[in-house]
Amino acid sequence: MCGIVGYIGIENSKDVVLEGLKRLEYRGYDSAGIFLSNGESHETHKVKGGVDKLKELVSKKSSINSNISIAHTRWATHGLPNKNNAHPHISNSGELILVHNGIIENYDEIKKELISRGYQFNSDTDSEILINLIEEIKIKDKLTLFEAVKVALSQIVGAYGLVCFDKNNTESLVVARLGSPLCIGIKKDGFFVGSDATPFIDSTRDVIYLEDFEMTELKCGSSIKIYNVKTNEFTSPNIETLKWNLESIQKGGYSHFMLKEIFEQPKAIENTFSGRLIERNKTIKLSGLDDLVDRIDDFKRIIIIGCGTSWHAGLVGEYLFEKLIRIPVEVEYASEFRYRNPIISSDDFVIVISQSGETADTLEALKIAKQSGAYVFGICNVVGSSIARETFSGLYTHAGPEIGVASTKAFLTQIAALQMLALKLASIKKTLNKEQISNYFDELKAVPIKISQLLKNSEKIKKIAQYFFNSNNALFLGRGFNFPVALEGALKMKEISYIHSEGYPAAEMKHGPIALVDKDMPVIIIATRIGNYEKIVSNVQEIKSRNGKVISIVSEGDQIVKNLSDDYIEIPKSNEIFTPFYATIPLQLLSFHVAIERGCNVDQPRNLAKSVTVE
Repeated sequence: MCGIVGYIGIENSKDVVLEGLKRLEYRGYDSAGIFLSNGESHETHKVKGGVDKLKELVSKKSSINSNISIAHTRWATHGLPNKNNAHPHISNSGELILVHNGIIENYDEIKKELISRGYQFNSDTDSEILINLIEEIKIKDKLTLFEAVKVALSQIVGAYGLVCFDKNNTESLVVARLGSPLCIGIKKDGFFVGSDATPFIDSTRDVIYLEDFEMTELKCGSSIKIYNVKTNEFTSPNIETLKWNLESIQKGGYSHFMLKEIFEQPKAIENTFSGRLIERNKTIKLSGLDDLVDRIDDFKRIIIIGCGTSWHAGLVGEYLFEKLIRIPVEVEYASEFRYRNPIISSDDFVIVISQSGETADTLEALKIAKQSGAYVFGICNVVGSSIARETFSGLYTHAGPEIGVASTKAFLTQIAALQMLALKLASIKKTLNKEQISNYFDELKAVPIKISQLLKNSEKIKKIAQYFFNSNNALFLGRGFNFPVALEGALKMKEISYIHSEGYPAAEMKHGPIALVDKDMPVIIIATRIGNYEKIVSNVQEIKSRNGKVISIVSEGDQIVKNLSDDYIEIPKSNEIFTPFYATIPLQLLSFHVAIERGCNVDQPRNLAKSVTVE
């Protein structure tokens, strides 16, 4: 979840790394730090707070022109967010420097052993323990830094993405990865390191994604060899070409990344559809299913696994698959699935969903499903990510970088991917006829255009935010396909505005939540003309009879719910299975405008990080 940046080369590393660190701030912002070296002089600067504060400190205090730097922006796991716990961490001798993302689970026993050998610690972090373990091994066995890191990694339990530097060997950086993403950017005159590729996207498109248990030493003028800690083998790296550009990770005139990404959704969904919706014969091409056509009928159950927003997308998938292909579906929280000793067999088709492709719990759940004989299919956004590499086949959403911590375009592109997958499976299993598939195809194709029109309502939604910004609680209600949307709407509201919000199936309101309804409780209800409309009308009346404020999301032309509501937002008419696309947009905008009214940090909400790469 923390962000790592490193550089070794001929450029001014201070500027390169600080700019790269700013692009990774969405991964963590409790504290930040940087180590600078020109081979002879060295500096370390750390702050509690964000990268801007670090930049200000470095501009005042730094006195060297450096060509080697490692830096870190932290999301606290061990120890409070403060200067002492900020990275980089320095060994007791002062010679070894480390930035680390992950968790060392056996840190306590290692710490006790090191203390018995005379080591002292200045922080509460497991990372400081790791750098001193490396130093102890290096000194005791008279090893190089690379060799010492290799031995240390064989003794720890947990996850790591790390970059390490030795003041006695100023021509190299050692990097290693297990469970926490790390990639290397390659340039003729230097190397970059990042938790993802955004720090160096404007400098090189050539990138190496390290796999679990892999490590390497970066030396200018030398080729890269990848060492596997588990197999004790060296191999040549697989160099990939980045397809994103610098513009895609900048705000582009928007006030916030979240707002930009909300408005990018029509294009993001078009990119998800690109090359897959074949207009000439109204078919869907998913190459990830090519080898499965003969096996589809063998699958007796679909299991969808995800966390947070991806789990909500999975719930939409459950409604889709059961309606369109008539096969039982279970949707699992990855964090529960991996520890529950689940019953899995070769008859199961398992779909794992993750924006980053690096979500720790989802990745571990994936491995359990594979080991149990299931076929595992991945839906993720980041090309070359761990989940993309671990699954048997899958589908990239191609949403582009999502910088805002609160996920927006990832959710709708995941739903778009699930829609295509459901229709493709329905055509293979013949649970829908050609005319039905053609009709669904046409509606799916029209989704980006309808969303573009819907986004023009942003100003009205901004006014509706006035109902909310002084509230402490809110309810989100929906039925059928829109129950998961209600959950997602509540999640967005609580994530960025800090208003306690809960999503429920509308019919469940009378089984408890209705006790909370009064004049101070805003209730957002998704009340489209399809999917138990009459029941929804009754729910609205129940809320109004208790003086609740009702903001409804209604189909174009609706009169009944509109007239019962304190305010309303119209969305396009559509088949029920497509309403999540349209009902989601107002909820995203509403949470954004409420958060702005409350003065919240929309792109970097407190206590949250973008990619949860630790448990």
